[in-house]
Amino acid sequence: MTNNVRPKPDTVQDAAATPDKEQPYEALGLKADEYAKIREILGRRPTSGELAMYSVMWSEHCSYKSSKNYLRQFGKKVTPEMTKNLMVGMGENAGVVDVGNGWAVTFKVESHNHPSYVEPYQGAATGVGGIVRDIISMGARPVAVMDQLRFGAIDHEDTARVVHGVVGGISFYGNCLGLPNIGGETYFDPVYQGNPLVNALAVGVLRHEDLHLANASGAGNKVVLFGARTGGDGIGGASILASDTFTEGGPTKRPAVQVGDPFAEKVLIECCLELFQKELVEGIQDLGAAGISCATSELASNGDGGMHISLDDVLLRDPTLTAEEILMSESQERMMAVVRPEKLDEFLAVVGKWEVETSVLGEVTGTGRLVIDWQGQEIVNVDPRTVAVDGPVYDRPVAYPSWIDALQADTAASLERPADGPALKAQFLQLLGSPNLASKNWVTNQYDTYVLGNTALSFPDDGGMIRVDEETGLGVTVATDANGHYCQLDPKQGARLALAEAYRNVAVTGAVPAAVTDCLNFGSPENPEVMWQFSEAVEGLADGCMELGIPVTGGNVSFYNQTGTTPIHPTPVVGVLGIIDDVALRVPSGWQDDGHNVYLLGTTSLELDGSAWAGTVHGHLGGRPPAVDLAQEKALADLLYAASGEQLLTSAHDLADGGLGQSLAESVLRFGIGVRVVLDELEERDGVDTATALFSESTGRVIVTVRREDDVRFRGLCEGRGFPVLRIGVTDAASGTLEVQGAFEASIDELRGTHDATLPARFGDVIVEDVTEGYVGRGPLDDHGSFSPRTDS
Repeated sequence: MTNNVRPKPDTVQDAAATPDKEQPYEALGLKADEYAKIREILGRRPTSGELAMYSVMWSEHCSYKSSKNYLRQFGKKVTPEMTKNLMVGMGENAGVVDVGNGWAVTFKVESHNHPSYVEPYQGAATGVGGIVRDIISMGARPVAVMDQLRFGAIDHEDTARVVHGVVGGISFYGNCLGLPNIGGETYFDPVYQGNPLVNALAVGVLRHEDLHLANASGAGNKVVLFGARTGGDGIGGASILASDTFTEGGPTKRPAVQVGDPFAEKVLIECCLELFQKELVEGIQDLGAAGISCATSELASNGDGGMHISLDDVLLRDPTLTAEEILMSESQERMMAVVRPEKLDEFLAVVGKWEVETSVLGEVTGTGRLVIDWQGQEIVNVDPRTVAVDGPVYDRPVAYPSWIDALQADTAASLERPADGPALKAQFLQLLGSPNLASKNWVTNQYDTYVLGNTALSFPDDGGMIRVDEETGLGVTVATDANGHYCQLDPKQGARLALAEAYRNVAVTGAVPAAVTDCLNFGSPENPEVMWQFSEAVEGLADGCMELGIPVTGGNVSFYNQTGTTPIHPTPVVGVLGIIDDVALRVPSGWQDDGHNVYLLGTTSLELDGSAWAGTVHGHLGGRPPAVDLAQEKALADLLYAASGEQLLTSAHDLADGGLGQSLAESVLRFGIGVRVVLDELEERDGVDTATALFSESTGRVIVTVRREDDVRFRGLCEGRGFPVLRIGVTDAASGTLEVQGAFEASIDELRGTHDATLPARFGDVIVEDVTEGYVGRGPLDDHGSFSPRTDS
């Protein structure tokens, strides 16, 4: 017979009576001075339950103790223009933006990096589940997800394990929830070999009056835990796994990674929305990182009193769990609600209807203390703010990297560039088939992109677009970007470039950029050079948002992404949300008609440092990243909005990784329509050679197509705004080729074969889906999420 007798609890009374008892604070991720501070706060040693709570809530992952001083810039560097549409900003589960007509959209991106290396499938799946619950807790219905992925070298023996697991976990969870995956990124680089990045973004929609914030106010209100039962999975995930570096062999400590159940979460979504709709809750808090420790301390801290609960009433999957394990468990699909006593019966009726298990753990008090009982005895008695709000804040040492001057001096400008047609074509195709520029259909075809019927744009377009309101066509676009190579060369400029590209990717769809979320992925904060990179990136991003006039609504910091003493490249992922009045006016990223003129907006310089060309062709990383003029980016976005509003554009695609050559190829492949391009005038105007014209990654550039009959109006629009514009070609359906006159031509079959082969060759066959079918351009979505026939010429 199994002995399920639990050990005697370590009570508050015991803690006061045994001050010299040794406690395993280091094994829980606490430093000696942090443990001493906890003793000072409490006036005694902590109980083992209190030690568990402080260890997870004071972890880097939960407390932002090394980043908080820098993140304050996002709240200080704001203007009235930036906050005019902001309903909820940083500090809540997710930011909320007013998008018009009484509608609001909430969105946020978070990391699940370390769990996704240890257990790729469940690590990625529960990353999706966690960010979706943040959206639910705001009172919003989740409507879409995205993911931002960085893996090690594509040919490394361990990369396939991580890729198959992560992509499988994301597709399983998101598809089961019935949420479209509308965009993201997939990059390969040896620097992420032992530290893959799995960032997940979710978008939710709500009416203004449905907005809810989570706090435990009102003495006597009940504290209710509902959803899945609490198990042993994920114990210590925030304090141990996410807040520690990896050794060469993996993590130094291996807590159990959370296990997800998307079907339970789907029921939880509907249950929470009905509870909100019937006004049966004062607030709902997701149980993610740090589990019950987080939910109780944050709810109590955000309220006006205290909280008293009993862990004996927590429904368990594993009856052998100790109190400390229950407090630290990060089991998924759980929520905590604050409910008025007179509404408790109605609350229980709703959760009963959805067959969601529920337990009343306690109530809100007026004591200002968070008190937790176990087996009838008091095991926690703390001021909740000392757990959730007033944790340690560090000014970590910052040091200018000793290696960066030499790296920046090693410019790609001196690398040999091809001059003849065959060499240009060979390098063009080499880029097109390289792991980071090749088709990601192998990944994206595993995701459902059109479920719910409101997807207006998705892979492989520059931004994902969702219809918010069926009656008016109101919608939003979201795009995310980051470039670790640029950030390694110059983290401040790299962060600004990520912001500029995401902003541009929203603008090319016809939407107006309105808000930012970010996920800041860096090495160990205990490395002064990493802290310099972090400080530079945050400053660049905060200043950049001020220049563009859009606020940071929230996000995530992920430190300790390094193996041994080798950190990843700084990788600040920036997500931008834009508003479009009518998704029928959306602009796709590729042309689909014959005889339309191709225009290049913006100018080209010799900017090959950190480029895909330098890395792919020459294995080179050095120099300084491209210059970025955010005022020019804003002018470009305004121009694109005006042109799309007048329906002058039949396609628009930004120029970024791989430069003009890559964007031309992607535009051809989007719908299988060829193009004839002439670069002579571009080369003469900008003073560049053909290789630079094709491969430079100068910013502020977009290629668009325009009907011939709209040429005069379009050029007049550009000239009236003083924006550089140059006709560089014409679409040619009959040719079946991409022709760069005087240099080379490549057939569409050759382009597609090169572009599509890379990932399947390494990871197996791709699910076949012809992206040229089912999309016929402008026009409303039908009831099934397909595109209605176009009526324009």
